[in-house]
Amino acid sequence: MQQPNSSSSKLLLSGNEAVALGALHGGVRLAAAYPGTPSTEILETIAARHPEIYAEWAPNEKVALEVGIGAAFGGARVLVTMKHVGLNVAADPLFTLAYTGTKGGIVIVSADDPGMHSSQNEQDNRNYGPFAKVPVFEPADSQEAYEFVRQALQVSEDFDTPVILRMTTRVCHGKSIVVPTEPVQLDRPMALDRDPGKYVMVPGNAKRRQVVVHERTAKLAEWAETAPVNSETKGTDGKRGIVTAGVAYQYVREVLPEASILKLGMLHPLPEKKIREFASRFESVFVLEELDPYLETRLRAMGLNVQAKPAPFQMGELDPDRVRDIFGIAHPSPDSSENIPPRPPVLCPGCPHRATYTVLKKLKMRVMGDIGCYTLGVLPPIANVDTCVCMGAGIGNAMGLSKVLPKEEAKKIVAVIGDSTFMHSGITGLLDMVYNGGDCTVLILDNRTTAMTGRQNHPGTGKTLMGKDAPHIDLEALCRSLGVQHVKTVSPLKLTESENAIREAAAFDGPAVVIERSPCVLINRKAQVVPQKIDPENCKDCGMCARTGCPAIKKIEKGYTIDTKLCRGCELCAQLCKFGAIGPSQL
Repeated sequence: MQQPNSSSSKLLLSGNEAVALGALHGGVRLAAAYPGTPSTEILETIAARHPEIYAEWAPNEKVALEVGIGAAFGGARVLVTMKHVGLNVAADPLFTLAYTGTKGGIVIVSADDPGMHSSQNEQDNRNYGPFAKVPVFEPADSQEAYEFVRQALQVSEDFDTPVILRMTTRVCHGKSIVVPTEPVQLDRPMALDRDPGKYVMVPGNAKRRQVVVHERTAKLAEWAETAPVNSETKGTDGKRGIVTAGVAYQYVREVLPEASILKLGMLHPLPEKKIREFASRFESVFVLEELDPYLETRLRAMGLNVQAKPAPFQMGELDPDRVRDIFGIAHPSPDSSENIPPRPPVLCPGCPHRATYTVLKKLKMRVMGDIGCYTLGVLPPIANVDTCVCMGAGIGNAMGLSKVLPKEEAKKIVAVIGDSTFMHSGITGLLDMVYNGGDCTVLILDNRTTAMTGRQNHPGTGKTLMGKDAPHIDLEALCRSLGVQHVKTVSPLKLTESENAIREAAAFDGPAVVIERSPCVLINRKAQVVPQKIDPENCKDCGMCARTGCPAIKKIEKGYTIDTKLCRGCELCAQLCKFGAIGPSQL
């Protein structure tokens, strides 16, 4: 792909790609993240196309931000990216960074997920702006994503503050034209200034810095009045004005082309004078925004009698049809795509997690789940996940539940967590279990990658984001170093071996860990596999193979068949068949 360095180029980029390019042209020297949809491609793009920037996958978002803070304290411009729930993990350093301020510009991308396409909740991270007292920008397309990164970096340095760039799924993944401008040229030495009153947040210093934060917010509010990120679109409708932000602006332009619109690119602090002046020119003002009534509440607090979407539209992402419903506009002719059947997510053919759940279901274990591909075990026909809260919570959930249940029931509890999630936030849960005398089984489903977000590297894979060799974290040694006495590693695809290991762990008196190690089937798609086939003469139509939920297994008029184009040859179905009807297709 062409790498533009001047305004002569015109590119079609996703919002994530535009953020990456904006970081390069904005002088960013370090980028850090933990992968999370819809933000993942930002760091992947930087590593693949912009190697001038040092980029890393951190074990979690808190560490990513702390790494970024260190570089910014040294004078470097920094980009830290994460999905919306990741900012919850990084909130601890963020709130104090608002007090310390920075030296080099630091921008934190929060990629929100309205509609919960790939998330466990639907939170609106615009609220972090006033909560942490830091400015928040929100782009409406890829061009603004590119420009706002650069603007946010400059604001960060000019006002000595971190800046949140709030993205949403449609802006992250949607593509539009980007016309780059000349990259900034930064030639300055990197050094840490010795200034404990600014950078060491003991209570005495923090009290003084708190005053600075409030003064800074007032200055930012004044700057917002003329900030280039806020703009007005003049329409022919002189009676009603619309205040909006982000991708909702695009929907208004499509549904109400005659509308007069104030598009806010800076959501905290708000340009109150600009908003009041806009509102004064119309008989009514409508606020259109996704998720929380963030703008609505603040404009009402300003004394403006604004109209807003009904309460049911505060859930889920907006789209042109929902905007039509909000404004009472008839829908165009229905699209034939509306008749497309839903395609729920499913574990891939050959996924080792399917084998693990097969054993857990047989043993009637109660599964405390976690965030990853294995969360899909909640869906039928597997249907064997009892809880899922957040990254790393499964181990703590198992610990807490085991403390209140009778022992015979507690022994049926198992925490299931992936290798990347374990290193993200599962280690401390296991440490708690050891320290406080837990008596639970923990399964680490080690598929050698961060699979659900697209197979990114992590500390257990032996590779960094930039493709360099790295120390390979020894999970077995790590668990033993935490004090776990019973640690065993097995292949989940060997059902008898896996079952015996889980039985032994459950019977052990104290915390026990079983590492179920088998690579994700998508890591090496070119690997030679021998698909399985079903002998129709021996098939008794019992359906045992189909209970695994493998997409390669199909019901036919009499019995079952295996789609050899989908089958990865894991042999799970062959091990389950009691009649010897399944075997390698080459035989």
